[in-house]
Amino acid sequence: MRIFILFFISLISFASTAQDTISAINKKRLIPVTTGIVGLYTASMIGLNELWYKNNPRSSFHFFDDSGEWKQMDKLGHATTSFHESRFAVDVLKWSGVPKKKAYIIGGLAGFVFQTPIEFLDAYSSEYGFSWTDVAANASGSALVIGQYLLWDELRIQPKFSFHKTKFAKERPNVLGKSLNEQLLKDYNGQSYWLSFNIHSFLPNKESRFPQWLNISLGYSAENMIYAQDVQNKAAGYDPYRQYFLSLDIDFTKIRTRSKVLNFIFDYGLNILHVPAPALEYSRKGFKFHPVYF
Repeated sequence: MRIFILFFISLISFASTAQDTISAINKKRLIPVTTGIVGLYTASMIGLNELWYKNNPRSSFHFFDDSGEWKQMDKLGHATTSFHESRFAVDVLKWSGVPKKKAYIIGGLAGFVFQTPIEFLDAYSSEYGFSWTDVAANASGSALVIGQYLLWDELRIQPKFSFHKTKFAKERPNVLGKSLNEQLLKDYNGQSYWLSFNIHSFLPNKESRFPQWLNISLGYSAENMIYAQDVQNKAAGYDPYRQYFLSLDIDFTKIRTRSKVLNFIFDYGLNILHVPAPALEYSRKGFKFHPVYF
């Protein structure tokens, strides 16, 4: 938590040193908003502790290599979360008057900074540990934001998330979750992660009538997992496998309304989620078409 607060104090100080960077009015925007984000982040960390760590025995600080677990689904979760935290931070800084390039870099680092304390929670939990591959995944989410903004001055590719309930959670509810809230975080069988590509932004003719909101997305998931390691699952009679998807999606940031509230929900709520849509799945079982997949 201290890292997070110091990051934003440094951010405000850095931005304020640039001549004509932030007017008095914009300071009134930046400081309350960043203070609110700190408060929201603190609450979310407390909630995460209640859902994930509360019943786990504590331990001394230690490292743990979990790179081979859960078919790397948790790594995609780290990267996706880091990306959207960074995306939000960039928008807050731009709204507050910070020059674009500085907003891209400073805000882009925010997701990495926000996610780092989770590794320290893991480090003091006997069932987990500080994971360098988690740190790398966090960094990749921030890098995807910074890289696109510096290259294209916009986000053309966005990671997204979808979830459906599975039969596996009841097999190990203490690990995969008892309630829907817990399963959203813990049941990797029901999670899918997507890279959503905005087609219009890649077209050479920016005046094209192709719908600006229509995306094509590549998805990844895994199934038949009640344990973290494949060898454990196979010993229990489960044979985990990976799934790959091709689907359509919607870029809600390209849909504007007269309502600021609705636009905010589109940008920072709905645009994190992959919409239910037809999808073509490929796995070791071959191809399978889903009329609607979420």
